[in-house]
Amino acid sequence: MARGRGGGGGGAGKVPLRKLLRAASVACGVQFGWALQLSLLTPYVQELGIPHAFASLVWLCGPLSGLLVQPLVGHLSDRIAPAASPLGRRRPFIAAGAASIAAAVLTVGFSADLGRIFGDSIQPGSTRLGAIVVYLIGFWLLDVGNNATQGPCRAFLADLTENDPRRTRIANAYFSLFMALGNILGYATGAYSGWYKILPFTVTPSCSISCANLKSAFLLDIIILVVTTCITVASVQEPQSFGSDEADHATTEQEAFLWELFGSFRYFTLPVWMVLIVTALTWIGWFPFILFDTDWMGREIYRGSPDDPSMTQSYHDGVRMGSFGLMLNSVLLGFTSIVLEKLCRKWGAGLVWGVSNILMALCFVAMLIITYVAKNMDYPPSGEPPTGIIIASIVVFTILGAPLAITYSIPYAMAASRVENLGLGQGLAMGILNLAIVIPQVIVSLGSGPWDQLFGGGNAPAFAVAAAASFIGGLVAILGLPRARIASRRRGHR
Repeated sequence: MARGRGGGGGGAGKVPLRKLLRAASVACGVQFGWALQLSLLTPYVQELGIPHAFASLVWLCGPLSGLLVQPLVGHLSDRIAPAASPLGRRRPFIAAGAASIAAAVLTVGFSADLGRIFGDSIQPGSTRLGAIVVYLIGFWLLDVGNNATQGPCRAFLADLTENDPRRTRIANAYFSLFMALGNILGYATGAYSGWYKILPFTVTPSCSISCANLKSAFLLDIIILVVTTCITVASVQEPQSFGSDEADHATTEQEAFLWELFGSFRYFTLPVWMVLIVTALTWIGWFPFILFDTDWMGREIYRGSPDDPSMTQSYHDGVRMGSFGLMLNSVLLGFTSIVLEKLCRKWGAGLVWGVSNILMALCFVAMLIITYVAKNMDYPPSGEPPTGIIIASIVVFTILGAPLAITYSIPYAMAASRVENLGLGQGLAMGILNLAIVIPQVIVSLGSGPWDQLFGGGNAPAFAVAAAASFIGGLVAILGLPRARIASRRRGHR
């Protein structure tokens, strides 16, 4: 199979690391909004009147859109000739995805106001159907934008590193670092309760203080997203030829997209399947935490409820404390991203990934223990959780930043190098990896709410499933992705 890279970007020398850093910067803007989405939107949909048992179903919008959007966008960006657009073949999709995110966060942020226009009641405790419909539309568009942006950006970085495993890991570590920065800014924004004072126009009869804070945070997100997208789009010219363009089994323009997507499975080797299996198990572990992290803090730790007016304040205090914990989580995520390449060189990417999954499992078990202790502990008359319980919860949230950095980096680097060796386009490769992420998300979104209700309505049962999946994924990574194979690939012997 020919692998020549004559002409174009391949012959122009390696892209400097500083340009790879700028090319990855859009992750900050995208992740800023994602952090707000993770920390504030599950509590917000319950304020709109969606019961806790069905709150996880709202998140089906993401995987259902991602199931097709990211593979389709990756496929289309693979097919565009770099010379056909002034921005190349990846950057037009990155810009379009960012524009979709901006439109989506405006829709979500102003959903309560738009719902009132459609006839919603503003009485406390009422279900606001119009706002829910507007919110769901915005939420779906937000996930479409996220998928349309991140997939091409990952493929863009893989194109620029030209199948060099070390540079691919470094580029994905940069991406993870900017995700950490976006998380820090997003969670810090979500933890601050005074945005409505800085932007007083966000408070309306249909949008309370907590709603106004969310609306203000999303307006800030648009500013950061525009700046980081411009940096990425203007960072570097794309290569004019790619190894995957010369693949022996390259498909024709007329071939159906879904046939190519699922037909590519027949080329997968065992190492590719192992990456996909470990990715799926890892995300079955992450999604219960992603869905219910701040909700867990508000309900189980602060004993609040978004449905009971007498307990709403405690619930929102817990949500803000959870956002603070996620901000610390992102600090550790950023630090881990910096040292990740050294860890992979020393121990091998498979071992690092496996150990991080086992650490995830231990953290989720710790959350189960904290939940049990808090449930059986007497709180002071003020209702404030004991300091030890709060500290333990924050510590667990923080530690989870290390395995999250690895989840954001190593699977993409492994998929990029292994699928490139099969001659498939990087856009399609990222789309295929995305299937291993969104299918578990569908499973968790459908099952976590009813599963929790079956055991009394708390979040603990979902975290138990997360702990089991993480632990199994860690064992599979350690046993199925041997260190020797990673090392030999790093030295270029394969």
